[in-house]
Amino acid sequence: MRKPVQRRLIVGNLIVPGTFGLAVLVAAPWANPSAPSTTATALTSSTSDVCYDMVNISVAGRGDIPREGTNQFVMASDGTRLPVSDDYHSDWLDPVVSAPSSAVGPGSYESLYLEYPANMATYEDSINAGVANTEQVIRAIQVSCPDTKFSIVGYSEGADVVRRVTTKIGNQTPNSSGDYEIVDPDDIVGVVILADNGRTRGEAPFPGAENEFQNPDGFNVPFQSGRKSASGAGAISGTSGGFGALNGKVASFCAEGDLTCSAPENIALLQLAANVGRQINVDALERDGLTPATGADVAVVLGRIAIAAFTDIANNPDWMRSDETFLDVLLKVSDPAYDPNAPKAPVSKDYVSAPQLIDVVYLPDKIRKEVIGFIGDNQNTLQVAMSDPYKTTLDHDTGHHFDYWKDADQANGKTMTTAEYAAAWLTHLAQEADQKKATDAAKRENTAVLAADTTTRTAEKANSTNTFASVTTTGAAATTTPSTPTTTTKATVPLVPANLVPQNQAAQNPFAQNPALQYKVAAPTTTTVPTTTVPTTTAVPTTTEQAAVAAETFQVPTVTVPPLTVPTYDVPPAAAIEPDPVPVTVPTTAPVAVEPTTTTAAPTTTTSTTPPVK
Repeated sequence: MRKPVQRRLIVGNLIVPGTFGLAVLVAAPWANPSAPSTTATALTSSTSDVCYDMVNISVAGRGDIPREGTNQFVMASDGTRLPVSDDYHSDWLDPVVSAPSSAVGPGSYESLYLEYPANMATYEDSINAGVANTEQVIRAIQVSCPDTKFSIVGYSEGADVVRRVTTKIGNQTPNSSGDYEIVDPDDIVGVVILADNGRTRGEAPFPGAENEFQNPDGFNVPFQSGRKSASGAGAISGTSGGFGALNGKVASFCAEGDLTCSAPENIALLQLAANVGRQINVDALERDGLTPATGADVAVVLGRIAIAAFTDIANNPDWMRSDETFLDVLLKVSDPAYDPNAPKAPVSKDYVSAPQLIDVVYLPDKIRKEVIGFIGDNQNTLQVAMSDPYKTTLDHDTGHHFDYWKDADQANGKTMTTAEYAAAWLTHLAQEADQKKATDAAKRENTAVLAADTTTRTAEKANSTNTFASVTTTGAAATTTPSTPTTTTKATVPLVPANLVPQNQAAQNPFAQNPALQYKVAAPTTTTVPTTTVPTTTAVPTTTEQAAVAAETFQVPTVTVPPLTVPTYDVPPAAAIEPDPVPVTVPTTAPVAVEPTTTTAAPTTTTSTTPPVK
């Protein structure tokens, strides 16, 4: 890492007004930590056998990125190398993104580091590449693992990448099929932006949340007491705005005094310098100084901005009568997001329509407005420039850009540092994803059990129907044999996974001991329901006895098993029932459904051994 005095050399080489601010707003202080040398291999969690419940994508700051030939990169399912590494480590982000790993089971959570230029040659190109790479990684993982949830964490230059990606994802509109261009916002469970350089002035830490100064939605741990927020605004213009469907799931952190995300008002020249710096090769200017090549780079950018400014003024014939100053125009057109074809809003609150007059008439008034506007727009420029903005923001010992790892304030209601709070929230999200997997597995197991139980009941019902339909009285020959009691067995299948029902039936949390709880269905048990059948004596009728047998009326004796009453059936003579079914006398006592019995025997004519019931 370069020493602060070396960083300050850039200030003496820049000729753009307000370069004190440029050194702060577009520089970043990190070196790339060393990492073990490995070769590119496939990450099974996102390409083949195993899918993680939650994947975090980390976007670190300037120079803090994985590198080809040094780190291991993930391969997509089609063999394409993805711009993301699973073995890179950042001294800044590791304490935040590695915390969930020890709180969930193996194979549930993974943190990946994004590869992108992470440089200042140019800043906008680097950020745009980071946005595109993040989207590519998310899409590739979803192809193999559609149920995986995502979190995204960014710091410093990486914070700009994450803000732009999050804004884009949250404000997507699904197509006619309900699909999204990048990812369904519901699959993004949390976003952490450390040093959010796109925030608006005084914006709360959790935009769109129910308690936007206290906690993100769904995580009831307060970040702080009261309604505190950094007073300034982000130094990068044109990237602010709501997060749409992701409101309430974003943590936008900024430390007071960090000029990258809490720049004061009225520093127009510094803001202009920042806009210029986003479009020039700051790395080359810092490394080589002001050379013909770097000078030409700066000149091209300044010339493009000047042409855009004069074109904007020319397209506004009432500009001389407006309150918009030339500095205002420069700030507008120097923003890399400036669109000259966008509809233009009125430039003056007190605009008065008047006949076209010679513009020179308005020149004295315009000059006065320019002077007053310039002074007003730069009230704090000199103060910031003279306060040593580098030391205030980027110095390791005193810079507020590093407060996120040391800003706990027990006395004032902030019990954790910002980094610790972010780590706790990510851990909570990872545990939710892990538990959801276990819950979904239990639901699938229950569904299978219920389906099997329904099939069993349907089969039993069909068998019962067939049994009752086949009971008739005929005159076929039979032997005299005593009948024996019959029994019916029924398999009982539990409706809840066995592991979730303790023997003492006490309410327990199934995930308390093992988040990756495996479920199994207990073996079916057999319940024997005895049915008592009164023994009968069956005689073989002869030809001479057939008429006598037909003349008699037999009735089945009633067997009473308290509190149930078996109904009595009257069976007419055999001759009377050919070929019609047996008529049934409705009992006076309503029948009660009992477990059906199935008796397999040859068709018989039954002769009761007891008198009929009257």
